[in-house]
Amino acid sequence: MSALRAFIVEDSPVILENLVNTLQEVANIDVIGSVGDEAGALDWLAHQPQVGADLIIVDIFLSSGTGLAVLQAAKKLGVQAHRVVLTNYATQDMRRRCLELGAEQVFDKSRQLDELINYCTDLAATQGLRPDLPR
Repeated sequence: MSALRAFIVEDSPVILENLVNTLQEVANIDVIGSVGDEAGALDWLAHQPQVGADLIIVDIFLSSGTGLAVLQAAKKLGVQAHRVVLTNYATQDMRRRCLELGAEQVFDKSRQLDELINYCTDLAATQGLRPDLPR
């Protein structure tokens, strides 16, 4: 089975490096790219159909712009990739907003990293069952 392809929108180099290493080693996920700001993420989304990510992991507060705008653009563009949020600001209101904008899950960076890894591992294990995802 081929690895699930992920794109990460995260502005913290330390979190990004740890997340990439963990996803690749534990969850059978190939991180195909990352950006740390809204503009870079929006540019990437515009070309996403050619790139073909299966999963997009988005932080809410970025070096410039917000992950909410990234989620909104992905929804508007009809991006077929799974979308999840990893944030330090996982309040009830923020979770609701993210879900309204098309996120499937919202994970708290300080308390739910294991849950994110488990979610990604489960997703990678079942990716062959999703014929609607581009290959």
